[in-house]
Amino acid sequence: MDVALPPIIISSGLMPTGSLIKSLIHISNEVSSLEKLPFLQSRNISAMIRRIKFLSSLFEDIRETNSPLPPSSLLCLTELFSVIQRVKLLIQRCKGGSSLWGLIQTEFLSNQFHALVKEMSGALDILPLSLLNLSTDTREQVELLHKQAKRVDLLVDPQELQRREELLQIMASNNQKSSRNEGFVDLVKVKEVFSCIGLRSPLDYEEEISKLEAEAEKQAGTGGLIVVSNINNLISLVTYSKSVIFIAGHKEEIKENFKHLSASMNRNQDVSSSSQSRPSNIPNEFRCPISLELMKDPVIVSSGHTYDRNSIAHWINSGHHTCPMSGKRLIHMALMPNYALKSLLHQWCQDNNVPLIENSTSSSSKFERSSSKSKLSEKDIDRVSATKAAMDAVKMTAGFLVGKLAMGSTEIQRQAAYELRLLAKTGMDNRRIIAEAGAIPFLVTLLSSSDPRIQENAVTALLNLSIFDNNKILIMAAGSIDSIINVLESGKTMEARENAAATIFSLSIINDCKVTIGTRPRAFSALVGLLREGTASGKKDAASALFNLSLNNANKASVVAARAVPLLIELLMDDKAGITDDALALLALLSGCSEGLEEIKQSEILMPIVTDLMRFGSTKGKDNSITLLLEMCKDGGEEIARRLLINPRSIPSLQSLSTDGSLKARRKADALLRLLNRCCSQSHNPVG
Repeated sequence: MDVALPPIIISSGLMPTGSLIKSLIHISNEVSSLEKLPFLQSRNISAMIRRIKFLSSLFEDIRETNSPLPPSSLLCLTELFSVIQRVKLLIQRCKGGSSLWGLIQTEFLSNQFHALVKEMSGALDILPLSLLNLSTDTREQVELLHKQAKRVDLLVDPQELQRREELLQIMASNNQKSSRNEGFVDLVKVKEVFSCIGLRSPLDYEEEISKLEAEAEKQAGTGGLIVVSNINNLISLVTYSKSVIFIAGHKEEIKENFKHLSASMNRNQDVSSSSQSRPSNIPNEFRCPISLELMKDPVIVSSGHTYDRNSIAHWINSGHHTCPMSGKRLIHMALMPNYALKSLLHQWCQDNNVPLIENSTSSSSKFERSSSKSKLSEKDIDRVSATKAAMDAVKMTAGFLVGKLAMGSTEIQRQAAYELRLLAKTGMDNRRIIAEAGAIPFLVTLLSSSDPRIQENAVTALLNLSIFDNNKILIMAAGSIDSIINVLESGKTMEARENAAATIFSLSIINDCKVTIGTRPRAFSALVGLLREGTASGKKDAASALFNLSLNNANKASVVAARAVPLLIELLMDDKAGITDDALALLALLSGCSEGLEEIKQSEILMPIVTDLMRFGSTKGKDNSITLLLEMCKDGGEEIARRLLINPRSIPSLQSLSTDGSLKARRKADALLRLLNRCCSQSHNPVG
């Protein structure tokens, strides 16, 4: 239900007038006669049906007059047919889809209704009412409809928003309590929310479960792992609520293909467990479909079904790659914790005095003293392999955290962004998995957060993720660059600004990213601002980002225009800044464009500074110093060359570099010595 309505293709060209009017009357009557409107979007649906009834009068009048229609009216009627068809589809989706998922998507659905009203208004803009032979009542109705449609505002039912917030609070509270092994939320509140959206009988609950399962299957291919996980948590919530509220349930029919596995697992259980008294009234929803025992650690597989972790891990380790319940092939082997069901399990166990023993490799001292073969088997049940288990753990953690970013409160989002920041700090696999879990778009959205910690954690997480090259493309594709520049310009903490600069540096390693960022002059101004105001590490990040961007020749002029050159020269004299080599490298690079070279030549203090760095600087500093001096002296730089000759330290330094410097430094030192020789040959003895 969270995808846009597809465009309706009527035909190439326009329908014949008679067929078009007949089709319009038919579809208008279909929409107008809809009964048993859904509980959700009822105000939008009622208003839309009322508009279409007005239009139906228009269509009836046109049919009765049976006179030729002007071309513009045919175009208008064709557009109206398309709009009404999409209205019909949208109402059917609201009626036939999951009520809970529709509640989550209430703003999205309201926006779709609003967009259709605006399309209706646009179609009526080209309707020549004055040229149509209509009754006075019909004309006035259409004019009124047109005026109302033009000024209609987006209608999001406040009661639906309130119910959605209550549902999200239930889900968030459920997850919080599950992490602390506390009981489940108040089922009275759950029943109240469900009742308000039409879930009032056991049959309603069963139908909602079926609709949620269908939605999960539809979203499995496009919605991402976290969306499917959220839907499955809703399924667990409805399933348990039905069982508790209506004290009803029936035994699940278990398929033949895993009965043998169940028996095998039961035989491998600790002997002491068979002597324990087991409750006979375990709800079917709490039994693992494989072992038929009370689940201890429920997890969701890619098909959407829930199993006990040990049972499904044993199933996968046995060589199966399908879901035991559905028989469908598992598109991945990640096991997502079913936090909702786990909370319900804990609550039920507490209410029924049933001890809940967590899955463990050492459930009893007797089992710990068993043979090494038994211990190995227990480990095999717990994971497919060591590497596989690590990857699955990262997948589950990433999926869980992305869910918190999507649906959590401010405090939860802050913590989730921080945890993702840490998780993305190490390991390329971690960065890949986090991106696959859908974290990047949510992190980009959080860059605009008013909470300083959320913004800082989000931009730092993106920085860490960008180290993986494929993620650079995904981050850019998420439309992140303007948000990153906003943080760089006016981030709420200096660390956020500096990490935004580091993110731009990382992204700009990709040539296409250099070009994209280069179209934003604000990026260069913001980087120069950080170069002036940042800490030592921030200045270094800014200088590195500017250097990377300047590797694209088209960006050099933008860096110069942002007044980078005077600041870089100042930083050459600032030992505390600690970025002498970075500033010198950037100046050398900017000297390769006419705008940069002209501004560099205007500096009265640069030449003696660079001469000293050529003598006392690092190897990298010496290379960039000679590059910069050579560019300054070439192409009309006679005055700078004469000043260089006057400096008593310049010629010895050049001679030293021509013999002892790097290959690059030797070559450029020789070139500069030859240039200086030509400069002074008429009035001085040659140098070198």
